[in-house]
Amino acid sequence: MENPLLMTTLMLMLCLLPRILKAQASAPEGVLNCCEGDVLFLLDSSGSISSYEHSRMLDFLSELLLPFSLGEDQVKIGLLQVGSQPRLEFGFDTYSTQNGLQGALRSIKPLRGDTNTVEALRIAKDQVLKPGPVDGARVGLPRVLVWLTDGVKPGDVIGPMAELKEEGVAVLVVSTDHGNYQVLRQVVSPPAENHLYFVDIDDMSIISEDLRDAIIEIIRAERINVRDVSTNAATLQWRPVLSGLPGYYEIRFGPRPSGGSGGSGGAGGGTGTSPSTGGSQYQRLVQSADSNSVRLTGLKPDTTYTATLTPESNEQSFNTLSVTFTTNSEVQSPAVVTVSESGPTSIRVSWGPLQPEVVTSYYIEYSTLPTGKLQAITVDKWQNSTLLKNLQPDSTYLVTVSARHSSGKERAMSVKVCTKEVTPALSDLQLTTVDSHSVQVDWRGSADGLKGYWLTWEGRQTSADQRTSVYLPPNSLSTRLSNLPPSARVCVSPIYRTARGEGLCCTTRFTSEASAYGYQS
Repeated sequence: MENPLLMTTLMLMLCLLPRILKAQASAPEGVLNCCEGDVLFLLDSSGSISSYEHSRMLDFLSELLLPFSLGEDQVKIGLLQVGSQPRLEFGFDTYSTQNGLQGALRSIKPLRGDTNTVEALRIAKDQVLKPGPVDGARVGLPRVLVWLTDGVKPGDVIGPMAELKEEGVAVLVVSTDHGNYQVLRQVVSPPAENHLYFVDIDDMSIISEDLRDAIIEIIRAERINVRDVSTNAATLQWRPVLSGLPGYYEIRFGPRPSGGSGGSGGAGGGTGTSPSTGGSQYQRLVQSADSNSVRLTGLKPDTTYTATLTPESNEQSFNTLSVTFTTNSEVQSPAVVTVSESGPTSIRVSWGPLQPEVVTSYYIEYSTLPTGKLQAITVDKWQNSTLLKNLQPDSTYLVTVSARHSSGKERAMSVKVCTKEVTPALSDLQLTTVDSHSVQVDWRGSADGLKGYWLTWEGRQTSADQRTSVYLPPNSLSTRLSNLPPSARVCVSPIYRTARGEGLCCTTRFTSEASAYGYQS
């Protein structure tokens, strides 16, 4: 006679076998390279959730998240538990590997207490999902909030959820109870049929794929980047959305209608007429499903191109991505012109970068503004600076550096520079003693461009140091100083429009009889 208990056990195992096989057939760890975004799970662990239900929800999260690739350029996961005092179990920057994430999910304990969802949403909005450089979500990437609840006493969540959605957060809800349908339907992001799930606690695995697809739809990284652009080539780079799927990438590229005809070259493809480039010629390349970049060659300099990337697979449909870029100009030097060693009659002009492989020489033109005589010199292709001499003092010059290329083309860059003003030094300074506390100061200076004189004296009067300065007009060549302390130092400097010229100084020597002394340059 057969054992009834054995038969019951066998029937139970047969019923569970499809679910076990499905779990084993889940995607291997980290194969979904399709996505880039921050996903926060709001997990109800209040007193209305039993330990068994809490464990089943964590198992569900483990299965749901296992296929995602985690990291800085991938998906980041956070978990916030709801109880009387909500607690952030881990933020977006805590786990960058599936091993770490899966271990954390196995060790989380329920909080118990009241269902304080409103406070949990405040923490989510102000701390976790707020974009920022520290601890928050990443700027410019999709943000998703997935709320796992039993639907019992959800609280006044409509307002806080609406604020999150207004800030660009996508809200999804999984409820293990069919109560509060109207409230839950109102808080999810549209369309509700894709973002609201009601499921029994023991059957949560049946919605794993649908919920995962809904999250992927929001955080799918559909973008293509261009890097290493040169005069005749560029590299396209994309996220390998076909990784693990049969298929290939089709790349088409060609100049925009205003950019002329398409460049020739580029391995592994053909040419045709592209609707996306307005009927101009394009090139077609095919890359394998595991690739994430391709080098476009044979491009024309200084031309704007449009490139499209279409992932092709029989198992899943993907959007076509496009990008526009402009190749570098063949004539690049000089890209910068600088001035140094500026003086009254000379300035040094420097430029770069050097391109001796394509530049034959550099041609430098310069003239005073607005209508000065044009002068020019030619220098070798290896030379990146030259000293311009015999210039006019205190003048503005326009200097143009032109790179003459072997192709016959030229590229020029201009800069305005100013020579310094001539500031002659004081040529003579004489002090004549008048009495025991006064001197007569006489000097001689140049009258060209002179704006005045700056006279200072300093010395020690009793226990304090004294310093006095005075401005004198340009027609002044003498002055008398009285009540000077013994051994006062007297200095006179000429003043010009842009600077002060070199002055002369003498120290007073008081005697009983008048005497003259001084310094002559």
